[in-house]
Amino acid sequence: MMCPYCREKETRVIDKRDSDESFVSRRRRECVSCKKRFTTYERVEELKIKIIKKDGSIQDYDREKLHRGIEISSEKRIPENELDKLVDEIELKILNRKSNVVPASDIGRMVLTRLKHLDKVAYLRFASVFLDFEGLDEFKEELKKIE
Repeated sequence: MMCPYCREKETRVIDKRDSDESFVSRRRRECVSCKKRFTTYERVEELKIKIIKKDGSIQDYDREKLHRGIEISSEKRIPENELDKLVDEIELKILNRKSNVVPASDIGRMVLTRLKHLDKVAYLRFASVFLDFEGLDEFKEELKKIE
């Protein structure tokens, strides 16, 4: 690992923490040359998952796109670490499926299930887009379901 301060190629790990709930390892490092410390995060590289969109098109899974969609619906109601944990849980669920091709609707339902327990307002905001509410009546119906 290259030091971000002096570009020395030799560093040493002084602390390592693996998350029990996610695919992330946190490493605290120290440069052998300048002695400055920095933190790195190690994540499983890229999931080879394909998503089947509503229109039938297929695209690569994009963690950031999923994260952004949930973040927009929660708009500062859910802490960043909770959002990351939620996305990690969904990724783990996807990885444990038999197929690496997943309908976007399945992922949307996974998000809804988790948001319903985490934050009702974020759930309703996500549901209004995902379930394509056309009017206030549909919004009221969904609100009745979660009360």
